[in-house]
Amino acid sequence: MADQWHDFVMTFVPLFIVIDAFGNLPFLISVGRDMDRHQQRRVVNYAVLTATVVGLVFLFVGQFILNVMGIAVEEFSIAGGIVLMVLSIRYMITGHMVMVVKEEMVAVVPIGTPLTVGPATIATLLLLAGRFPLYMVLISFVLNMLITWIIFFLSQRIARFMGQGGLTAISRVFSLLLAAIAVSMIIGGLKSLGIIGGTG
Repeated sequence: MADQWHDFVMTFVPLFIVIDAFGNLPFLISVGRDMDRHQQRRVVNYAVLTATVVGLVFLFVGQFILNVMGIAVEEFSIAGGIVLMVLSIRYMITGHMVMVVKEEMVAVVPIGTPLTVGPATIATLLLLAGRFPLYMVLISFVLNMLITWIIFFLSQRIARFMGQGGLTAISRVFSLLLAAIAVSMIIGGLKSLGIIGGTG
């Protein structure tokens, strides 16, 4: 039981950080500003559904792709860590992990992907699937999507309670944690390959 709780925490927390539902609230709120409540709910539902489908596809097919291409999990860990580091630095500097596109099908793009489930989340899913039981990663991802849906659904109330400054502060903290996870992934991959001392 203790090992299962450990695996759950180690899969849930990184996904919670990279999905960054709180960090996406300012964009979601600005997009829904001129919509009525029914339209806002539809945007939230479509966005979370899109993000969930994209994440599940890469979770189940991504590992197969790695195997076909002959890429070891340790090698992907190093590459994924570098990607996460670049994204976290980009976010700390610009306030955006990725460039958003024009507000067309805004629920699907960019809220569903790449803002909610984008390169950082996909890389994290693949890395976690290589280190932990697949069912645990699946549980953590689905639970994160449920939490994301709740946060998005309550976006207007959360915005009024925390204010723009509070949302920005939380998002910046998450970006720092993402950078720390990136360093851990890179070091773990280097250790597993025997490039540096220690074991992964």
